[in-house]
Amino acid sequence: MNYIDLAMKRAKESNCESDVNFFQALKEVLVSIQPLMDKHPEYQTHNIIERMIAPNRSIYFKIEWLDDHNNIHVNNGYRIQFNNALGPYKGGVRFHPSVNPDILKFLAFEQIFKNAITGLHIGGAKGGADFDPKGKSDKEIMKFCQAFMTAFYNSIGSDIDILGGDIGVGAREVGYLFGQYKQLTNTYDSIITSKPLALGGSLGRTQATGYGLIYFTQKLLEDLDQTLKGKICTISGSGNVAIHAIEKLYDIGAVPVTCSDSRGAIYDRNGIDLELLKKIKLERRASLEYYANEKKNAIYVKKEKYIGGSSYVWDIPCYAAFPCATQNELGATCAQKLIDNDVKIIAEGANMPTSSEALEIFQKHNIIFAPAKAANAGGVAVSVLEMSQNSSLNYLSFGEVDERLKKIMSNIYLHIKEVCDEYDLDMDLVSGANILGFKRVADAMIMHGV
Repeated sequence: MNYIDLAMKRAKESNCESDVNFFQALKEVLVSIQPLMDKHPEYQTHNIIERMIAPNRSIYFKIEWLDDHNNIHVNNGYRIQFNNALGPYKGGVRFHPSVNPDILKFLAFEQIFKNAITGLHIGGAKGGADFDPKGKSDKEIMKFCQAFMTAFYNSIGSDIDILGGDIGVGAREVGYLFGQYKQLTNTYDSIITSKPLALGGSLGRTQATGYGLIYFTQKLLEDLDQTLKGKICTISGSGNVAIHAIEKLYDIGAVPVTCSDSRGAIYDRNGIDLELLKKIKLERRASLEYYANEKKNAIYVKKEKYIGGSSYVWDIPCYAAFPCATQNELGATCAQKLIDNDVKIIAEGANMPTSSEALEIFQKHNIIFAPAKAANAGGVAVSVLEMSQNSSLNYLSFGEVDERLKKIMSNIYLHIKEVCDEYDLDMDLVSGANILGFKRVADAMIMHGV
């Protein structure tokens, strides 16, 4: 048995059979780092792989809270503190009914390498709860956030584990979580990022992941003497990442024509009306069906009328595709459709939105593929800038944050390209990103000893 098979066997013995997302993320990394393992036998000597694929701590806790009618509810809370070799744990908190240990283990494992390739000194973690904020009153969300923080506040700290926003956790929820931590500890420690500006948040944090995705793609294409200007782009999702990716695409002269949500997808051949999209999703928090009601030339396809729902966006011919919704949203059928429509580049805005089968198809056809752990690292990069600003009490303008973000994303690409050149990987950015991140964490683990 080779090291990959042994590591996968060990992982499956120590995790649940249902941890399919975690196993998928794990195998992608292990397969791609073969050239690194061949060149650095010390990683096997120090048993780095087996040590790295197990979380340092998995915290499971119960959350009890009262709704507006004084009914008691119980939810499951989690925090996976996966690896802190490079610095304190850092990763978002997600509130969504789909949250479970498998989802969070996969996200935390990916976060290790995403954080590492930024060059910033932070480890990887992820957390959340199977709580659905939809349909809840502001007071109920506050009560839940307070109960969530009360249940595990003693496991985090500014030099231990720093939380952040994610799906279902925006500025409002972050404010409530931070406020409860302050009440419980009588401190103003920077234990969470994506805070509202009035509580020490950073300008540009809201835009960071979406903008960073486009900055990374721009740098990559610039290196190939290509450009997004004037090109048709398809985007899935309509949350924070998708909206700001669309915004930045317009800034550079591209034409984004799609978006989607959990109920369906929009195709607007003239380009997505960004202001209308923001009004529907950020102000009304409503379905994209309203977009089609106001823009009669737009096509709206309900999820139940199309296999895969948001996969409708991948039927649209495009130069570049940006999956920005959720994990494994872009499957093999969608990948083949994109190939048939002559797509040139795929850049992931969500975490692992491309299935293993779809990735194999893209690689077989030599499609340029920018993996999430590199392309969507802008959010965590600006989160660290927020932490730095909180510590120094020296706040940056939007322009300064944006310029630093652009430089960080450019450097991420250049460092991955250096790895690709060193290991003769051509434009295999998936392997390049995994090798870069793995090596930085592995070297730190060896320095720490056992």
